[in-house]
Amino acid sequence: MEMILKTVWDIVSYPFEHLLIINCILSIVIIFFQRKNPASVWTWLLILYFIPVVGFVFYLLIGGDMHKSKMFRIKELEDRMHEAIRSQEASIRMKALQDEAPHLGKYSDLIYYNLESSGAVLTDNNRIKIFTDGNEKFASLLADMKNAREFIHIQYYIIKNDVVFERIKSVLVEKAKEGVEIRILCDGMGGRFISRKCWQKLHACGIHTAVFFPALLGPLNFRINYRNHRKIVVIDGRIGYVGGFNVGKEYIGLDDKFGYWRDTHLRIEGGAVASLHLRFVLDWNYAARENLLDREEKYLKVEEEKLGNSTVQIISSGPDSKLQNVRNNYLRLINKAEKSIYIQTPYFIPDDAIYSALCVAAYSGVDVNIMIPCKPDHPFVYWATYSYIGDLVMAGAKCYTYDNGFLHAKGVIADEQVMCYGTANMDIRSFKLNFEVNAIVYDEREAEKMVTSFHRDLESCTQITKNLYASRHLAVRFKEQVCRLLSPLL
Repeated sequence: MEMILKTVWDIVSYPFEHLLIINCILSIVIIFFQRKNPASVWTWLLILYFIPVVGFVFYLLIGGDMHKSKMFRIKELEDRMHEAIRSQEASIRMKALQDEAPHLGKYSDLIYYNLESSGAVLTDNNRIKIFTDGNEKFASLLADMKNAREFIHIQYYIIKNDVVFERIKSVLVEKAKEGVEIRILCDGMGGRFISRKCWQKLHACGIHTAVFFPALLGPLNFRINYRNHRKIVVIDGRIGYVGGFNVGKEYIGLDDKFGYWRDTHLRIEGGAVASLHLRFVLDWNYAARENLLDREEKYLKVEEEKLGNSTVQIISSGPDSKLQNVRNNYLRLINKAEKSIYIQTPYFIPDDAIYSALCVAAYSGVDVNIMIPCKPDHPFVYWATYSYIGDLVMAGAKCYTYDNGFLHAKGVIADEQVMCYGTANMDIRSFKLNFEVNAIVYDEREAEKMVTSFHRDLESCTQITKNLYASRHLAVRFKEQVCRLLSPLL
Protein backbone atom coordinates (compact mmCIF):
# COMPACT_ATOMS: atom_id res chain seq x y z
CA MET A 1 0.00 0.00 0.00
CA GLU A 2 2.83 2.34 0.88
CA MET A 3 4.43 1.60 -2.49
CA ILE A 4 1.19 2.48 -4.31
CA LEU A 5 0.80 5.76 -2.41
CA LYS A 6 4.40 6.67 -3.18
CA THR A 7 3.85 5.97 -6.89
CA VAL A 8 0.69 8.11 -6.93
CA TRP A 9 2.50 10.91 -5.11
CA ASP A 10 5.39 10.77 -7.59
CA ILE A 11 2.96 11.06 -10.51
CA VAL A 12 1.02 13.95 -8.94
CA SER A 13 4.09 15.85 -7.79
CA TYR A 14 5.99 15.55 -11.07
CA PRO A 15 4.19 18.43 -12.84
CA PHE A 16 4.67 20.70 -9.82
CA GLU A 17 8.40 19.93 -9.67
CA HIS A 18 8.80 20.77 -13.34
CA LEU A 19 6.44 23.75 -13.63
CA LEU A 20 9.15 26.08 -14.92
CA ILE A 21 10.12 23.69 -17.71
CA ILE A 22 6.47 23.00 -18.63
CA ASN A 23 5.67 26.72 -18.68
CA CYS A 24 8.71 27.45 -20.85
CA ILE A 25 7.75 24.76 -23.36
CA LEU A 26 4.13 25.91 -23.46
CA SER A 27 5.26 29.54 -23.86
CA ILE A 28 7.42 28.57 -26.85
CA VAL A 29 4.45 26.75 -28.42
CA ILE A 30 2.14 29.75 -27.89
CA ILE A 31 4.64 32.28 -29.29
CA PHE A 32 6.23 30.42 -32.18
CA PHE A 33 3.84 27.70 -33.30
CA GLN A 34 0.38 29.26 -33.08
CA ARG A 35 -0.86 32.37 -34.86
CA LYS A 36 -2.53 34.06 -31.92
CA ASN A 37 -3.32 37.73 -31.50
CA PRO A 38 -0.46 39.46 -29.61
CA ALA A 39 -2.86 40.54 -26.84
CA SER A 40 -3.97 36.92 -26.45
CA VAL A 41 -0.35 35.74 -26.33
CA TRP A 42 0.58 38.17 -23.56
CA THR A 43 -2.56 37.30 -21.59
CA TRP A 44 -1.74 33.59 -21.71
CA LEU A 45 1.89 34.21 -20.73
CA LEU A 46 0.82 36.26 -17.72
CA ILE A 47 -1.63 33.56 -16.65
CA LEU A 48 0.98 30.81 -17.04
CA TYR A 49 3.58 32.58 -14.94
CA PHE A 50 1.39 34.11 -12.24
CA ILE A 51 -0.96 31.15 -11.71
CA PRO A 52 1.07 28.28 -13.18
CA VAL A 53 -0.96 25.25 -12.15
CA VAL A 54 -4.42 26.70 -12.81
CA GLY A 55 -3.12 28.52 -15.88
CA PHE A 56 -1.73 25.33 -17.40
CA VAL A 57 -5.04 23.48 -16.93
CA PHE A 58 -6.98 26.50 -18.18
CA TYR A 59 -4.88 26.60 -21.35
CA LEU A 60 -5.46 22.91 -22.03
CA LEU A 61 -9.22 23.48 -21.72
CA ILE A 62 -9.73 26.58 -23.86
CA GLY A 63 -6.43 27.84 -25.22
CA GLY A 64 -4.93 25.18 -27.43
CA ASP A 65 -5.64 24.95 -31.13
CA MET A 66 -2.75 22.69 -32.07
CA HIS A 67 -5.07 20.07 -33.57
CA LYS A 68 -7.54 22.46 -35.21
CA SER A 69 -6.23 21.99 -38.75
CA LYS A 70 -6.47 18.21 -38.42
CA MET A 71 -9.89 18.23 -36.75
CA PHE A 72 -11.56 20.29 -39.45
CA ARG A 73 -9.47 19.46 -42.54
CA ILE A 74 -12.16 17.29 -44.18
CA LYS A 75 -14.84 19.86 -43.39
CA GLU A 76 -12.78 22.68 -44.91
CA LEU A 77 -12.21 20.73 -48.14
CA GLU A 78 -15.96 20.17 -48.49
CA ASP A 79 -16.64 23.86 -47.84
CA ARG A 80 -14.08 25.05 -50.39
CA MET A 81 -15.32 22.74 -53.12
CA HIS A 82 -18.93 23.77 -52.87
CA GLU A 83 -18.27 27.43 -52.14
CA ALA A 84 -16.33 27.66 -55.42
CA ILE A 85 -19.36 26.32 -57.31
CA ARG A 86 -21.74 28.69 -55.53
CA SER A 87 -19.46 31.66 -56.11
CA GLN A 88 -19.41 31.04 -59.86
CA GLU A 89 -23.17 30.64 -60.04
CA ALA A 90 -23.79 33.76 -57.97
CA SER A 91 -21.29 35.86 -59.94
CA ILE A 92 -23.14 35.03 -63.16
CA ARG A 93 -26.45 36.10 -61.64
CA MET A 94 -25.00 39.13 -59.90
CA LYS A 95 -24.83 41.55 -62.83
CA ALA A 96 -28.45 41.02 -63.82
CA LEU A 97 -29.53 41.41 -60.22
CA GLN A 98 -27.63 44.68 -59.85
CA ASP A 99 -29.36 46.06 -62.92
CA GLU A 100 -32.74 45.13 -61.47
CA ALA A 101 -31.96 46.33 -57.91
CA PRO A 102 -30.11 49.67 -57.91
CA HIS A 103 -30.72 50.04 -54.15
CA LEU A 104 -28.02 47.41 -53.64
CA GLY A 105 -25.38 49.72 -55.10
CA LYS A 106 -24.28 51.10 -51.72
CA TYR A 107 -23.55 47.58 -50.50
CA SER A 108 -22.20 46.08 -53.73
CA ASP A 109 -18.71 45.78 -52.22
CA LEU A 110 -20.09 43.84 -49.25
CA ILE A 111 -22.10 41.60 -51.54
CA TYR A 112 -19.01 40.85 -53.64
CA TYR A 113 -16.95 40.26 -50.52
CA ASN A 114 -19.41 37.60 -49.37
CA LEU A 115 -19.43 36.01 -52.81
CA GLU A 116 -15.66 35.86 -53.03
CA SER A 117 -14.85 34.98 -49.42
CA SER A 118 -17.50 32.35 -48.77
CA GLY A 119 -19.56 31.80 -51.91
CA ALA A 120 -22.63 33.38 -50.32
CA VAL A 121 -25.29 33.33 -53.03
CA LEU A 122 -27.41 36.47 -53.32
CA THR A 123 -31.12 35.73 -53.76
CA ASP A 124 -33.88 38.30 -54.19
CA ASN A 125 -37.08 36.27 -53.88
CA ASN A 126 -37.28 35.80 -50.13
CA ARG A 127 -40.07 36.32 -47.64
CA ILE A 128 -38.91 37.10 -44.09
CA LYS A 129 -40.76 36.83 -40.81
CA ILE A 130 -39.11 38.15 -37.64
CA PHE A 131 -39.66 36.52 -34.24
CA THR A 132 -38.64 38.17 -30.98
CA ASP A 133 -40.65 35.94 -28.64
CA GLY A 134 -39.83 32.28 -28.02
CA ASN A 135 -43.42 31.08 -27.70
CA GLU A 136 -44.29 32.60 -31.07
CA LYS A 137 -41.16 31.22 -32.72
CA PHE A 138 -41.67 27.65 -31.50
CA ALA A 139 -45.40 27.73 -32.28
CA SER A 140 -44.55 28.67 -35.87
CA LEU A 141 -41.80 26.04 -36.05
CA LEU A 142 -44.08 23.27 -34.78
CA ALA A 143 -46.79 24.25 -37.27
CA ASP A 144 -44.31 24.16 -40.16
CA MET A 145 -42.93 20.79 -39.04
CA LYS A 146 -46.44 19.32 -38.90
CA ASN A 147 -46.84 20.29 -42.58
CA ALA A 148 -43.54 18.69 -43.66
CA ARG A 149 -43.75 16.19 -46.52
CA GLU A 150 -40.15 15.19 -47.34
CA PHE A 151 -37.64 16.07 -44.61
CA ILE A 152 -37.00 18.05 -41.45
CA HIS A 153 -33.40 19.00 -40.67
CA ILE A 154 -32.72 20.48 -37.22
CA GLN A 155 -29.49 21.94 -35.87
CA TYR A 156 -29.12 23.68 -32.51
CA TYR A 157 -26.21 24.52 -30.27
CA ILE A 158 -28.20 23.71 -27.10
CA ILE A 159 -30.92 21.08 -26.84
CA LYS A 160 -32.35 20.36 -23.39
CA ASN A 161 -34.69 17.48 -22.71
CA ASP A 162 -37.50 19.55 -21.23
CA VAL A 163 -40.95 20.77 -22.17
CA VAL A 164 -39.83 22.47 -25.40
CA PHE A 165 -38.00 19.43 -26.76
CA GLU A 166 -40.90 17.19 -25.69
CA ARG A 167 -43.21 19.22 -27.93
CA ILE A 168 -40.74 18.98 -30.80
CA LYS A 169 -40.16 15.25 -30.30
CA SER A 170 -43.87 14.44 -30.34
CA VAL A 171 -44.22 16.09 -33.75
CA LEU A 172 -41.04 14.48 -35.10
CA VAL A 173 -42.10 10.99 -34.05
CA GLU A 174 -45.43 11.40 -35.85
CA LYS A 175 -43.77 12.74 -38.98
CA ALA A 176 -41.25 9.88 -38.95
CA LYS A 177 -44.19 7.43 -38.96
CA GLU A 178 -45.45 9.22 -42.10
CA GLY A 179 -42.10 8.60 -43.82
CA VAL A 180 -40.63 12.10 -43.41
CA GLU A 181 -36.83 12.03 -43.15
CA ILE A 182 -35.66 13.63 -39.90
CA ARG A 183 -32.15 14.58 -38.84
CA ILE A 184 -31.14 16.29 -35.61
CA LEU A 185 -27.65 17.75 -35.17
CA CYS A 186 -26.50 19.29 -31.90
CA ASP A 187 -23.20 20.44 -30.49
CA GLY A 188 -21.25 18.16 -28.16
CA MET A 189 -21.17 20.81 -25.44
CA GLY A 190 -24.69 22.18 -25.86
CA GLY A 191 -26.19 18.72 -26.27
CA ARG A 192 -24.76 17.32 -23.05
CA PHE A 193 -28.21 17.68 -21.46
CA ILE A 194 -29.59 14.85 -23.63
CA SER A 195 -29.04 11.33 -22.35
CA ARG A 196 -27.95 8.43 -24.54
CA LYS A 197 -31.24 6.73 -23.72
CA CYS A 198 -33.16 9.69 -25.21
CA TRP A 199 -31.15 9.52 -28.44
CA GLN A 200 -31.71 5.75 -28.63
CA LYS A 201 -35.47 6.23 -28.37
CA LEU A 202 -35.33 8.69 -31.27
CA HIS A 203 -33.24 6.25 -33.32
CA ALA A 204 -35.82 3.54 -32.65
CA CYS A 205 -38.43 5.84 -34.21
CA GLY A 206 -36.34 6.22 -37.37
CA ILE A 207 -34.93 9.66 -36.51
CA HIS A 208 -31.27 10.24 -37.40
CA THR A 209 -29.09 12.12 -34.90
CA ALA A 210 -25.49 13.29 -34.81
CA VAL A 211 -23.27 15.20 -32.40
CA PHE A 212 -20.81 17.84 -33.57
CA PHE A 213 -17.37 17.57 -31.92
CA PRO A 214 -18.53 15.15 -29.20
CA ALA A 215 -17.04 14.81 -25.73
CA LEU A 216 -14.20 12.34 -25.18
CA LEU A 217 -15.50 11.34 -21.74
CA GLY A 218 -19.25 10.92 -22.04
CA PRO A 219 -21.10 13.93 -20.59
CA LEU A 220 -17.82 15.55 -19.46
CA ASN A 221 -16.80 17.84 -22.30
CA PHE A 222 -13.68 19.87 -21.52
CA ARG A 223 -13.19 21.19 -25.05
CA ILE A 224 -14.66 24.66 -24.78
CA ASN A 225 -13.34 25.95 -28.12
CA TYR A 226 -14.64 25.10 -31.60
CA ARG A 227 -18.27 24.74 -30.58
CA ASN A 228 -20.97 24.70 -33.25
CA HIS A 229 -23.09 27.67 -32.21
CA ARG A 230 -25.39 27.54 -35.25
CA LYS A 231 -29.18 27.25 -35.00
CA ILE A 232 -30.71 26.10 -38.29
CA VAL A 233 -33.94 24.35 -39.20
CA VAL A 234 -34.85 23.54 -42.80
CA ILE A 235 -38.17 21.97 -43.75
CA ASP A 236 -38.64 20.41 -47.20
CA GLY A 237 -36.08 22.87 -48.61
CA ARG A 238 -38.84 25.50 -48.63
CA ILE A 239 -38.71 27.00 -45.13
CA GLY A 240 -35.65 27.91 -43.09
CA TYR A 241 -35.14 29.19 -39.56
CA VAL A 242 -32.01 30.90 -38.25
CA GLY A 243 -31.36 33.03 -35.19
CA GLY A 244 -30.61 33.04 -31.49
CA PHE A 245 -33.18 30.72 -29.88
CA ASN A 246 -31.95 27.31 -28.71
CA VAL A 247 -34.17 24.47 -27.46
CA GLY A 248 -34.94 24.78 -23.76
CA LYS A 249 -37.61 26.11 -21.42
CA GLU A 250 -35.64 29.29 -20.66
CA TYR A 251 -36.12 30.35 -24.29
CA ILE A 252 -39.88 30.54 -23.74
CA GLY A 253 -39.51 32.39 -20.43
CA LEU A 254 -39.98 29.43 -18.05
CA ASP A 255 -36.68 29.80 -16.17
CA ASP A 256 -36.90 31.90 -13.00
CA LYS A 257 -33.20 32.78 -13.22
CA PHE A 258 -33.59 34.69 -16.50
CA GLY A 259 -37.29 35.55 -16.64
CA TYR A 260 -38.49 36.75 -20.02
CA TRP A 261 -36.12 35.75 -22.84
CA ARG A 262 -35.75 38.39 -25.55
CA ASP A 263 -34.19 36.96 -28.70
CA THR A 264 -34.39 37.29 -32.47
CA HIS A 265 -35.06 34.55 -35.00
CA LEU A 266 -35.82 34.72 -38.73
CA ARG A 267 -38.17 32.52 -40.72
CA ILE A 268 -37.16 32.53 -44.39
CA GLU A 269 -38.93 31.31 -47.51
CA GLY A 270 -37.24 31.65 -50.90
CA GLY A 271 -33.91 31.08 -52.57
CA ALA A 272 -31.86 31.77 -49.43
CA VAL A 273 -33.19 28.55 -47.84
CA ALA A 274 -30.94 26.49 -50.14
CA SER A 275 -27.86 28.37 -48.86
CA LEU A 276 -28.97 27.86 -45.28
CA HIS A 277 -29.55 24.18 -45.99
CA LEU A 278 -26.12 23.78 -47.56
CA ARG A 279 -24.64 25.05 -44.30
CA PHE A 280 -26.57 22.35 -42.42
CA VAL A 281 -25.61 19.65 -44.94
CA LEU A 282 -21.88 20.40 -44.64
CA ASP A 283 -22.06 20.36 -40.85
CA TRP A 284 -24.07 17.13 -40.92
CA ASN A 285 -21.63 15.46 -43.33
CA TYR A 286 -18.75 16.29 -41.01
CA ALA A 287 -20.48 15.13 -37.82
CA ALA A 288 -22.43 12.11 -39.11
CA ARG A 289 -20.03 10.96 -41.85
CA GLU A 290 -22.99 10.77 -44.23
CA ASN A 291 -22.65 12.49 -47.59
CA LEU A 292 -25.96 14.20 -48.25
CA LEU A 293 -24.38 15.99 -51.21
CA ASP A 294 -24.87 12.79 -53.20
CA ARG A 295 -28.57 13.72 -53.15
CA GLU A 296 -28.06 17.35 -54.11
CA GLU A 297 -31.16 17.40 -56.31
CA LYS A 298 -33.32 16.66 -53.29
CA TYR A 299 -31.61 18.63 -50.55
CA LEU A 300 -30.12 21.66 -52.32
CA LYS A 301 -32.77 22.61 -54.86
CA VAL A 302 -33.05 26.41 -55.12
CA GLU A 303 -36.51 27.95 -54.84
CA GLU A 304 -37.15 30.03 -57.99
CA GLU A 305 -40.68 31.23 -57.20
CA LYS A 306 -41.04 34.87 -56.22
CA LEU A 307 -42.23 34.42 -52.65
CA GLY A 308 -41.11 37.86 -51.46
CA ASN A 309 -38.88 40.81 -52.28
CA SER A 310 -36.15 40.52 -49.64
CA THR A 311 -32.60 40.17 -50.91
CA VAL A 312 -30.58 37.83 -48.67
CA GLN A 313 -27.13 36.31 -48.32
CA ILE A 314 -26.40 33.52 -45.83
CA ILE A 315 -22.93 34.01 -44.38
CA SER A 316 -21.04 31.70 -42.06
CA SER A 317 -17.68 31.47 -40.37
CA GLY A 318 -15.77 29.33 -37.93
CA PRO A 319 -12.33 28.04 -36.98
CA ASP A 320 -12.21 26.23 -40.34
CA SER A 321 -12.64 29.53 -42.25
CA LYS A 322 -9.70 31.43 -43.65
CA LEU A 323 -11.52 34.73 -42.99
CA GLN A 324 -13.73 35.92 -40.14
CA ASN A 325 -16.71 36.39 -42.45
CA VAL A 326 -19.41 37.31 -39.93
CA ARG A 327 -17.08 39.67 -38.07
CA ASN A 328 -16.00 41.29 -41.35
CA ASN A 329 -19.64 41.86 -42.30
CA TYR A 330 -20.30 43.53 -38.96
CA LEU A 331 -17.20 45.68 -39.45
CA ARG A 332 -18.11 46.69 -43.00
CA LEU A 333 -21.67 47.62 -42.01
CA ILE A 334 -20.35 49.79 -39.16
CA ASN A 335 -17.85 51.52 -41.44
CA LYS A 336 -20.45 52.15 -44.16
CA ALA A 337 -23.09 53.57 -41.82
CA GLU A 338 -23.79 57.26 -42.42
CA LYS A 339 -26.77 57.87 -40.14
CA SER A 340 -27.38 55.10 -37.62
CA ILE A 341 -26.12 51.83 -36.18
CA TYR A 342 -28.20 49.54 -33.98
CA ILE A 343 -26.56 46.61 -32.20
CA GLN A 344 -28.09 43.99 -29.93
CA THR A 345 -25.85 41.39 -28.35
CA PRO A 346 -25.67 39.48 -25.06
CA TYR A 347 -21.86 39.61 -25.11
CA PHE A 348 -19.95 42.65 -26.30
CA ILE A 349 -16.19 41.99 -26.42
CA PRO A 350 -15.12 43.55 -29.73
CA ASP A 351 -11.70 43.18 -31.26
CA ASP A 352 -9.63 46.32 -31.90
CA ALA A 353 -11.04 46.92 -35.39
CA ILE A 354 -14.72 46.71 -34.35
CA TYR A 355 -14.08 48.77 -31.23
CA SER A 356 -12.24 51.51 -33.17
CA ALA A 357 -14.87 51.57 -35.92
CA LEU A 358 -17.66 52.11 -33.40
CA CYS A 359 -15.71 54.84 -31.60
CA VAL A 360 -15.00 56.63 -34.89
CA ALA A 361 -18.66 56.33 -35.91
CA ALA A 362 -19.84 57.79 -32.60
CA TYR A 363 -17.33 60.65 -32.72
CA SER A 364 -18.39 61.31 -36.34
CA GLY A 365 -22.01 61.91 -35.43
CA VAL A 366 -23.43 58.54 -36.43
CA ASP A 367 -26.26 57.56 -34.09
CA VAL A 368 -24.68 54.50 -32.45
CA ASN A 369 -27.08 52.44 -30.30
CA ILE A 370 -25.98 49.33 -28.39
CA MET A 371 -28.19 47.13 -26.20
CA ILE A 372 -26.86 44.49 -23.80
CA PRO A 373 -28.50 42.46 -20.98
CA CYS A 374 -28.85 43.87 -17.48
CA LYS A 375 -27.91 40.54 -15.89
CA PRO A 376 -24.97 38.23 -16.60
CA ASP A 377 -25.25 34.56 -17.49
CA HIS A 378 -21.44 34.52 -17.71
CA PRO A 379 -20.08 37.02 -15.13
CA PHE A 380 -16.54 37.36 -16.54
CA VAL A 381 -17.92 38.06 -20.01
CA TYR A 382 -20.50 40.49 -18.64
CA TRP A 383 -18.03 42.68 -16.78
CA ALA A 384 -15.66 42.76 -19.75
CA THR A 385 -18.70 43.76 -21.83
CA TYR A 386 -19.57 46.56 -19.39
CA SER A 387 -16.02 47.88 -19.63
CA TYR A 388 -16.17 48.25 -23.42
CA ILE A 389 -19.67 49.70 -23.24
CA GLY A 390 -18.39 52.35 -20.82
CA ASP A 391 -15.73 53.46 -23.30
CA LEU A 392 -18.30 53.81 -26.05
CA VAL A 393 -20.64 55.79 -23.80
CA MET A 394 -17.79 58.25 -23.23
CA ALA A 395 -17.31 58.41 -27.02
CA GLY A 396 -20.95 59.46 -27.48
CA ALA A 397 -22.69 56.17 -28.21
CA LYS A 398 -26.11 55.48 -26.70
CA CYS A 399 -25.87 52.28 -24.68
CA TYR A 400 -28.62 50.48 -22.82
CA THR A 401 -29.16 47.52 -20.52
CA TYR A 402 -32.29 45.46 -21.19
CA ASP A 403 -34.13 45.06 -17.88
CA ASN A 404 -37.08 42.86 -18.82
CA GLY A 405 -35.38 39.48 -18.37
CA PHE A 406 -32.46 38.43 -20.57
CA LEU A 407 -31.43 39.84 -23.97
CA HIS A 408 -29.99 37.19 -26.30
CA ALA A 409 -30.63 38.80 -29.72
CA LYS A 410 -27.58 39.07 -31.97
CA GLY A 411 -27.30 41.48 -34.86
CA VAL A 412 -26.50 44.80 -36.50
CA ILE A 413 -28.72 47.23 -38.43
CA ALA A 414 -27.07 49.93 -40.57
CA ASP A 415 -28.84 53.11 -41.71
CA GLU A 416 -32.21 51.30 -41.41
CA GLN A 417 -31.41 49.76 -44.81
CA VAL A 418 -29.67 46.45 -44.15
CA MET A 419 -29.50 44.09 -41.20
CA CYS A 420 -27.29 41.16 -40.25
CA TYR A 421 -28.87 38.84 -37.67
CA GLY A 422 -28.24 35.24 -36.70
CA THR A 423 -26.19 33.25 -34.20
CA ALA A 424 -23.00 35.35 -33.88
CA ASN A 425 -22.43 37.50 -30.80
CA MET A 426 -20.37 40.68 -30.96
CA ASP A 427 -17.38 39.00 -29.34
CA ILE A 428 -14.05 37.42 -30.19
CA ARG A 429 -15.30 33.90 -29.45
CA SER A 430 -18.02 34.18 -32.10
CA PHE A 431 -15.63 35.84 -34.52
CA LYS A 432 -12.88 33.23 -34.33
CA LEU A 433 -13.62 30.16 -32.21
CA ASN A 434 -17.26 29.17 -32.78
CA PHE A 435 -19.06 28.02 -35.90
CA GLU A 436 -21.67 30.70 -36.67
CA VAL A 437 -24.24 31.56 -39.33
CA ASN A 438 -26.04 34.85 -40.03
CA ALA A 439 -28.49 36.12 -42.60
CA ILE A 440 -27.67 39.52 -44.09
CA VAL A 441 -30.90 41.06 -45.37
CA TYR A 442 -30.75 43.97 -47.83
CA ASP A 443 -34.32 45.18 -47.36
CA GLU A 444 -35.32 48.56 -45.89
CA ARG A 445 -38.74 47.32 -44.83
CA GLU A 446 -37.35 44.45 -42.77
CA ALA A 447 -34.56 46.64 -41.38
CA GLU A 448 -37.13 49.24 -40.33
CA LYS A 449 -39.18 46.50 -38.60
CA MET A 450 -36.09 45.51 -36.62
CA VAL A 451 -35.39 49.13 -35.68
CA THR A 452 -39.01 49.49 -34.53
CA SER A 453 -38.50 46.39 -32.39
CA PHE A 454 -35.30 47.94 -30.97
CA HIS A 455 -37.18 51.11 -30.00
CA ARG A 456 -39.94 49.03 -28.43
CA ASP A 457 -37.27 47.27 -26.34
CA LEU A 458 -36.04 50.67 -25.13
CA GLU A 459 -39.21 50.92 -23.05
CA SER A 460 -37.72 48.11 -20.92
CA CYS A 461 -34.17 49.49 -20.84
CA THR A 462 -31.97 51.69 -18.69
CA GLN A 463 -29.64 54.02 -20.54
CA ILE A 464 -26.02 53.94 -19.38
CA THR A 465 -25.28 57.66 -19.29
CA LYS A 466 -21.84 59.18 -18.76
CA ASN A 467 -22.79 60.18 -15.23
CA LEU A 468 -24.17 56.73 -14.41
CA TYR A 469 -21.06 55.00 -15.71
CA ALA A 470 -18.68 57.41 -13.96
CA SER A 471 -20.45 56.84 -10.63
CA ARG A 472 -20.16 53.03 -10.64
CA HIS A 473 -18.93 51.35 -7.47
CA LEU A 474 -15.25 50.59 -6.86
CA ALA A 475 -16.02 46.86 -6.86
CA VAL A 476 -17.52 47.18 -10.34
CA ARG A 477 -14.41 49.03 -11.57
CA PHE A 478 -12.20 46.25 -10.19
CA LYS A 479 -14.27 43.50 -11.87
CA GLU A 480 -14.22 45.41 -15.15
CA GLN A 481 -10.44 45.78 -15.14
CA VAL A 482 -9.76 42.14 -14.30
CA CYS A 483 -12.25 40.80 -16.84
CA ARG A 484 -11.05 43.17 -19.56
CA LEU A 485 -7.52 41.82 -19.12
CA LEU A 486 -8.96 38.36 -19.72
CA SER A 487 -11.13 39.47 -22.66
CA PRO A 488 -8.84 37.99 -25.37
CA LEU A 489 -9.58 34.57 -23.84
CA LEU A 490 -13.33 34.98 -23.29
